[in-house]
Amino acid sequence: MSGTHDFVVVANRLPVDIQNDVDGERTWTRSPGGLVTALAPIMRAKGGAWVGWSGAADTTIEPFEADDMWLAPVPLSAKEIATYYEGFSNATLWPLYHDVIADPEYHRVWWNAYLEVNRRFAEAAAVNAAEHATVWVHDYQLQLVPQMLRRLRPDVRIGFFNHIPFPPVELFGQLPWRRQVIEGLLGADLVGFQRTGDAANFLRAVRRFTSYGTRGQVITIGKHWTRPERHVRAATFPISIDSAQLDELARTEAVEKRAAEIRSELGDPDVLLLGVDRLDYTKGIRHRIKAFGELVAEKKLTVPAAALVQVASPSREQVDEYKTLRHEVEVMVGNLNGEHGSLGRAAIYYMHHSYPQEEMAALYRAADVMLVTALRDGMNLVAKEYVAARSDLGGVLVLSEFAGAADEMSQALLVNPHDIEGMKSVIMRAATMDPREGRRRMRALRKRVLEHDVAHWANSFLSVLEAVPQRTSHV
Repeated sequence: MSGTHDFVVVANRLPVDIQNDVDGERTWTRSPGGLVTALAPIMRAKGGAWVGWSGAADTTIEPFEADDMWLAPVPLSAKEIATYYEGFSNATLWPLYHDVIADPEYHRVWWNAYLEVNRRFAEAAAVNAAEHATVWVHDYQLQLVPQMLRRLRPDVRIGFFNHIPFPPVELFGQLPWRRQVIEGLLGADLVGFQRTGDAANFLRAVRRFTSYGTRGQVITIGKHWTRPERHVRAATFPISIDSAQLDELARTEAVEKRAAEIRSELGDPDVLLLGVDRLDYTKGIRHRIKAFGELVAEKKLTVPAAALVQVASPSREQVDEYKTLRHEVEVMVGNLNGEHGSLGRAAIYYMHHSYPQEEMAALYRAADVMLVTALRDGMNLVAKEYVAARSDLGGVLVLSEFAGAADEMSQALLVNPHDIEGMKSVIMRAATMDPREGRRRMRALRKRVLEHDVAHWANSFLSVLEAVPQRTSHV
């Protein structure tokens, strides 16, 4: 049975946040985020449907229209949130795909929940997709959906994009269900990754754990009974942001005024450093604070002439590793401020909450040095946001070589966050950089980020996917 939508997006979450008001009426607001921004115009143009979870446990919501998109909610029980989402997705796959910075946990009950939920998403996609539709599946929570959907709807084109890294085969091989995951992804016609190395890791995993042959970027799935031979492409499509929108926002008088206020409120430091992250063990927050603390202790940076603002938005607060990380970060901040701060002037200003986009734009404009020191990151869009906000050509970006953005942003100061001495040297270089060199670097970074925005990313992926020849409805 086919639906009526020629373009279907399948993601863990719907593109809206749903609330119930005091009268029991259900309302929605559009979610922030680059994926929604990139795909909303395409959804409207193609009459698209979006399949995803509403964000509420044990809640069944009928499909509805919002923001000119057809939304098809997939229900999740509280138990499934604990096993499929917090369990297999975020305590098994997330650490495994991020170089085992934390130890992955392998539980069969979590895998069974992952199977069941992926099946439900695939069924919802099959119901909503018109004949010969294009279906775009997103991210590590839904890696089995492509194969499940192909069995249900062999006529549709299927794309999959992995927003996080794909691990080396030596690490991926730990996963007890490694072949099932690879087979799940190979249900797609096009599998997209952030970095060339991620695509190469995936192709190596295909060769190691399946019998399929590869040639360049292409995997051949041989003919079997009535199933015709087909080809799967694994390619690189680095994701981006709505850079024009952020550039425009950061140029407004209100944001420029707020940026000046922020610097004034912090005592007009000579050097203002900024970190903006989800509070996640992959982001290198502890390494960053350690390097900054040593620079202050060695009096290479002095307080209050130098200050670090660290925004760490809450993340997965029910998971033990994240509770431990929050405690460790807060102890480090407290110790550093206790030793080097003074009355009314801290060494580190630590904020454990999120800010609206206007305030973030002002922080980006206020900061002299942006510290992006991820231990492993699929892309890291904060690095691109900082660049998009700097139409004044001010500021220096310090960027981890282990973030996907490092492949594109060679004019940043690249750093190995595990090398504390090296990071200290790079931070000092950024803090004392000649303004002419800084402007030259920022100009080159902005050219890249403004030209390769999120719409460019979506269109480049879909142009490759939609070039796949149509198939019959027969398996």
